[in-house]
Amino acid sequence: MTVRGFRDRYVRRRLGAGMVLVTAILVGVEAGARAQQSGEAAVTPTVASGVTAAGVDLSSLTARQARAALEDRSYERVTLTYRGRAWRFAPQTLGAQLDVAGAVESALAAPPRTEAQADVAVDRAALARWTTEFARTFDVKARNATIVLRRSRPHVRPSRPGQKLYRRWAQISIAGALRTSDQEPVELPVRTVRPTVTDRKVGPAVVVARSSNRLTLYRSGGPKGMRVWRKFRVATGMSIYPTPLGSFTIENKQLNPWWYPPDSPWAAGASPIPPGPGNPLGTRWMGLSDPLVGIHGTPDSASIGYSASHGCIRMLVSDAEWLYERVHEGTPVYILPT
Repeated sequence: MTVRGFRDRYVRRRLGAGMVLVTAILVGVEAGARAQQSGEAAVTPTVASGVTAAGVDLSSLTARQARAALEDRSYERVTLTYRGRAWRFAPQTLGAQLDVAGAVESALAAPPRTEAQADVAVDRAALARWTTEFARTFDVKARNATIVLRRSRPHVRPSRPGQKLYRRWAQISIAGALRTSDQEPVELPVRTVRPTVTDRKVGPAVVVARSSNRLTLYRSGGPKGMRVWRKFRVATGMSIYPTPLGSFTIENKQLNPWWYPPDSPWAAGASPIPPGPGNPLGTRWMGLSDPLVGIHGTPDSASIGYSASHGCIRMLVSDAEWLYERVHEGTPVYILPT
């Protein structure tokens, strides 16, 4: 072998050994990287099987995954119900905030098939403010039965119960559901408000037909809520002093009243008249919400059935006494043309 041939063989051997060494190093680096990755996956903490927090199953989730699941849960709305109606509100609206970071830490440390601690902070002041605002639209006032005129006849407008939210109890119930992450609807604690005047207790009503000089007293009862109690012939205002038309109420009642001259031309120069046989108001006065008009007795029985008064409604003394005992302050009086 020549010197040149020996040298070429030596160079090839050295290059081959170098290639083997580089390949071995690369293989080793790759193997090490794989081993490192495999080791990292093995030590990433996950939640044990069957562990829940705030009602959410966190089994086998990493910390990041558990946080995402709990954050989703923290925005799930709370359902409030009452008699088939339902309202849904985010916990934050009600003043609640879930400690997501603390719940994740607790879940990672919890043994299998346990409930991890998930604290919910409830701002009492915020919940109280929300309850007050909600109650303003929720509460309904009770409606008393009232008398309305339809087709010249009084009818009863039915009473209706109201409702009122027990604010303090509502706050306690809602706060409890928020803290326990209970998904069941919260039934609102509500008090029914009863009307003070029911359909059966609605009082009497008076209807005066001016042109026919008739007064009809109605009382509760009958298919339409009111029925005729008694009818009377009366006297109403003459053409120059007509009895006013419209809806009024009895504002005051006087037994054996004095007569005082009104501020009107027809009474100019007249003096007050005390109770007695000659009193133009008889023995009973039922003043209407129109200050110059009332229902009263009269010693002038011949005027009954005619348009003869100065605007008031005259009755026979005995009739006025009977009516006086059966009406009260607030009784509606409807004066109609016919």
